Amino acid sequence: MQEVQQLAKMANQIADNFSFHDDAVDRISDHIKRFWAPSMQRKLIEFDQSGEAELKPEVRAALKTLGTD
Repeated sequence: MQEVQQLAKMANQIADNFSFHDDAVDRISDHIKRFWAPSMQRKLIEFDQSGEAELKPEVRAALKTLGTD
């Protein structure tokens, strides 16, 4: 569980870094797609779906776009 909590923390930090951009959700999604292993992406998506993750709204929106290309 600690690993997935760290992933959530990192995703929220990514959101903080892109928060001043109008296209923050797209930038978050692109960053996660480019730099995170698919297994990391799946773990974060599953954690979000569990309802236990404390993710910023922009991260949640970005997760919905993963795998839709």
